[in-house]
Amino acid sequence: MNSASHPSRLASLDALRGFDMLMISGGGAFIFLMGGKTNSTFLNSLAAQFEHPAWNGFTFYDFIFPLFLFLAGVSLSISLKNGMAKGIPPSKLLEKVFKRMVILFLLGILDKNAPIDIFDPAHIRYGTVLGRIGIATFLVAVLYLNTTWITQLLIAFAILGLYHAALLFITVGDYGGGNLTFEGNLVGWIDRAFMPGRLKQTTYDELAMTTQLSATCLTIFGALAGKILHDKSDVGVKLIRLGAMAAVGITAGLLWATVFPLNKHLWSSSFILLTAGMATLLVALFYWVMDVQRFTKWAFFFKVIGRNSLAIYLLCRFVDFGESSRLLFAGFYSHAPEKWHEVFNALGGLILVWLVLYVMYRYKIFVKV
Repeated sequence: MNSASHPSRLASLDALRGFDMLMISGGGAFIFLMGGKTNSTFLNSLAAQFEHPAWNGFTFYDFIFPLFLFLAGVSLSISLKNGMAKGIPPSKLLEKVFKRMVILFLLGILDKNAPIDIFDPAHIRYGTVLGRIGIATFLVAVLYLNTTWITQLLIAFAILGLYHAALLFITVGDYGGGNLTFEGNLVGWIDRAFMPGRLKQTTYDELAMTTQLSATCLTIFGALAGKILHDKSDVGVKLIRLGAMAAVGITAGLLWATVFPLNKHLWSSSFILLTAGMATLLVALFYWVMDVQRFTKWAFFFKVIGRNSLAIYLLCRFVDFGESSRLLFAGFYSHAPEKWHEVFNALGGLILVWLVLYVMYRYKIFVKV
């Protein structure tokens, strides 16, 4: 049997995580800045994919964070499976994931509020990217260690179905039920009524508690994909299962979008299924190319980033690589047309970020919680 059927650490996951983090930490902004700089229809269309829609709609940039939540589930599944194989009690595994959740929650608050005033809690934003990842992985760990994969799948679809029903039928003030506008949706009302602290969008917060459960479904689906990857089936069977899972997710998401629009702000059920299907497709593709066919050298650039995803996220928040790029490279790109300065400066920042991560990779410095 192909050795890829017994993965301990999949090279494809590091590479795909690295690609995702590259987009989060400046790669997406770099591509967006290319828009309007040339007469190339392709470049302008590509750049437009790296800006979030104002409300309903979908661009590739909307996919970046859901992909990370999905990959968190894949990694969690494999990690828990390996832990149980080593004889570690489920309670100890869950304790570790709980501690990780707490740390990520606190780092998330620091990330979104720095410089943070702990004496003014009413103006602290509690909904964060890192907090969402930590909570999602803890909830999925509880499910993974105590239920079957069928139960996990049913719970995910039940959450998505009930979420849609709640937004349809629960009345919100003068807006009534089924109002999915920016001002009148149920998510915003719950956030305003019960979420402490500051809301990013004032009337709601896309990372607050209301959308946590639907977002967690991405991590559930990721854990199910991870289960497929680490079972003892033949590689071909794994790829067929992942392909089927991707097809169902994308098809169901697009069909559901006809009645419940694709909306990242609301983490709509259609949005969750579409992005889960897309993520599954990418996982299958990277797995086949890197872990089955062993074509890995091309992905070294992404691997360096993927092995230190938390480090790059926090570095880009607290270190001004854009200013460093200007100080180091402005003497070169200042001779180019002015409209290109921001593009070259963003590229210089990406180079600096990668070089820092490469030094960390070279000396085996990996930041984990």
